Amino acid sequence: MSRKLIVEADGGSRGNPGPAGYGALVRDAQTGRVLAERAESVGRATNNVAEYGGLVAGLQAVLDLDPSAEVEVRMDSKLVVEQMSGRWKVKHPDMQKLALQAQQIARQLGGVRYTWVPRAQNGAADALANSAMDGRPVRRDLAAEPTTTEDDVQPVAAPVPVVTTVTHLLRHGRTEHTPERRYSGRNDLPLSATGRAEAEAAAKRAGELGIEVVVSSPLRRARETAEVVAGALGLPVQVDQDLVELDFGQLEGLTADEARARHPLATRRFSADVTVAAPGGESVADVSVRVGRARARILREHAGKTVLVVSHVTPIKLLLAAGLDVPDDVVHRVFLEAASFCTVAWSSDGRSAVRLVNDTGHLG
Repeated sequence: MSRKLIVEADGGSRGNPGPAGYGALVRDAQTGRVLAERAESVGRATNNVAEYGGLVAGLQAVLDLDPSAEVEVRMDSKLVVEQMSGRWKVKHPDMQKLALQAQQIARQLGGVRYTWVPRAQNGAADALANSAMDGRPVRRDLAAEPTTTEDDVQPVAAPVPVVTTVTHLLRHGRTEHTPERRYSGRNDLPLSATGRAEAEAAAKRAGELGIEVVVSSPLRRARETAEVVAGALGLPVQVDQDLVELDFGQLEGLTADEARARHPLATRRFSADVTVAAPGGESVADVSVRVGRARARILREHAGKTVLVVSHVTPIKLLLAAGLDVPDDVVHRVFLEAASFCTVAWSSDGRSAVRLVNDTGHLG
């Protein structure tokens, strides 16, 4: 009977592209024991290329351990899982090379299947990827190390208290683009008169929420909203560049109908696939990477506090996706009104809970 092993793999990039690294580990499927760990920098690369690097390293580690093994690969990258399962095409040249390398290794094993898992279930591989990006590569073959005996067991440390950080996510008030539902990305439009009134209403609501910190996108419409609310609360505004809206490129300022008329193929592909960039702009997946950085900073620097995050449609939807632990394509199935509140609570043990979505009760 073939041995059953599990590969957990991940990758990350600080900048996308930027300094990147991967992490992978191999577990015994029956006992859960970790048999091998790999973490390595891949230089300057995208998040997806780094994820493929983790996949290749994990499969190679299995090949070194037991070529006859049946393998389940678990990753939180829907892109890699779908592409390696043959349901999506691999279009990026760098990823094509890595996918081919992974396929060549997989053919030498007893069998490989791919499973998407939520981020929270891929923490060990993520930690290895971050170790690589921090300049600490890992190559351990624990299968050859002796198992712990009873005499080696140390007293269990006291449990670490769980800390919960609450983020209230506020979309900025209206601008001249909002009523016509125009693509509104990196422009610096001010709030309209209605938008300023919405910000003032949001400030009254915020006064009931126990907010201790205000963090905002640098774009004018978000910053003006944040300043109105923070002024009423007597708090400063901290600006985080990673909270800016998606760059819509050539679609900027257009309605959906205008975008489909001027750029029919590009608009259709951008609307259907979170990994496809708007023509001359960003993809939802690009935004997800930097919003992930912003979330990590907020949870690290303001742990245990109640934080107001003033941002835009796409970043807020991606924070909701992270809170729900679902793929980023959920952004296409959530509606957020101008000046609406959402709430996500994040626990230090990795759990999260979405408590509120698109609340506009304060607007009357």
